[in-house]
Amino acid sequence: MPLTNDPLLSIRNEGANAPSLSVMQKNWLTVARITKTRGLRGEVTTQLFTDFPEQLAERTEVYLWDGQSEPQLVKVENARFHKDALLFKFARYDSIEAAEKIAGWEIQIPRSEAGPLPTGAHYLHDLEGCRVVEQESGKELGTVRRLDGESGNPRLVVDTPEGKELLIPYAEEFCRRIDTEAKLIEVTLPEGLLDLNP
Repeated sequence: MPLTNDPLLSIRNEGANAPSLSVMQKNWLTVARITKTRGLRGEVTTQLFTDFPEQLAERTEVYLWDGQSEPQLVKVENARFHKDALLFKFARYDSIEAAEKIAGWEIQIPRSEAGPLPTGAHYLHDLEGCRVVEQESGKELGTVRRLDGESGNPRLVVDTPEGKELLIPYAEEFCRRIDTEAKLIEVTLPEGLLDLNP
């Protein structure tokens, strides 16, 4: 089930620390998060949220978001791959001390730059806030808080009406219908899932 976040980028998953979506952030798409510094000259390591990092590496400008203020436009001086990470060197961040200040910030692009979605693809942020109902019974299961990919298998993190957390595999086998316009996801739960999420 593809998730798209850029004209040529599709979201992989955002892990347990996925950003919450504010009204302001509906105009922006997160494509990576700065995780730590690398070296002494301001280079940073990122956690990627895309299946096509080569396209992200080709960008000459991106926006950095601290989670509070308006995203800041920055020039990309260099981008290179190291193992599973994409390393960036941004203009004006020329020391480890400067780079440490943006650790944890998100790398974003304007949502207006995103192209049409492929059939069956969804923006990650559009899943947040969707009501989740059991397709066969119509039972209300809760509301999507985020997508968790820490285990390597994306799961919807759903807040239930009882105040508990329900984890549902994000796969076509279980997420039978997704309507982000109506903010509705219909699911067929794996046998025993509710027993694992008491």
